[in-house]
Amino acid sequence: MSRKTAIVTGSSSGFGFLCVIELALKGFTVIATMRDTNKAKALLDLAKEKELDNDIHVTSLDVTSSDSIHDFKKYLDNYSQIDVLINNAGFAVGGFSEELSIEDYRRQFETNFFGVIAVTNAVLPIMRASKQGRIINMSSISGRFGFPGLSAYTASKHALEGYSESLRLELRPFGIDVSLIEPGSYQTNIWTSVDQLENNPDSPYTFYTESLLKEINNGKADYGDPSDVAKLAAQIASNPGPSDLRYPVGKGVKTNLFLKKTLPWKLIENVVLKRFKL
Repeated sequence: MSRKTAIVTGSSSGFGFLCVIELALKGFTVIATMRDTNKAKALLDLAKEKELDNDIHVTSLDVTSSDSIHDFKKYLDNYSQIDVLINNAGFAVGGFSEELSIEDYRRQFETNFFGVIAVTNAVLPIMRASKQGRIINMSSISGRFGFPGLSAYTASKHALEGYSESLRLELRPFGIDVSLIEPGSYQTNIWTSVDQLENNPDSPYTFYTESLLKEINNGKADYGDPSDVAKLAAQIASNPGPSDLRYPVGKGVKTNLFLKKTLPWKLIENVVLKRFKL
């Protein structure tokens, strides 16, 4: 039986990096994409260490660039079948809505939302032709639950959730499955590199920022192991039948979602504000 082929975007670090390795261990040939292929050394070194270097192919892809998407489509001409696409590329813009520009929001959506659509549309003709495929979109607990100081990121993930719901219904007749992974807080660099969430003494939100940064720092000890998310992605990718739409994962995530579903929003709001001592 020929090896199945998977694509992972944002493979230079974090969940994407680990997903590439886990998929290769599961027997996939993996196309690992990243904006800067100069950052591929760590991935390729680990692949060689695990004797997976022949199963992983690194190629450049900037999900926000139409030229890069065009080049990626041509690259895919080398493949007659794509079995799995993991849309993982993303980053987080931090900051309070009043202090963010519309351009900040656009930049956030270009990667986390429109980039997902662009890559998915590049791959779908190949999947439809073979009447099978699996798309896994890396969402977040923020796609289901809004948090202060992360409105741009939260909005982009909420948009991803709605898009994925519709896409799943549209593609089911073609034998293509769509799922969302919704991680909580994990030990990846997305939170340590949150853009613009810093303590500005001239900001009217300084008191809020101090509480948020303290909460982030205090919670680091409870962050999960990101390899758990990668293993979940590889498990979903290997499922022989239809998968679930949503896979919440991480400490407290399922509890938070259950509480949001069952409790009045006013009560949840009070709990969140109290947590930040506001």
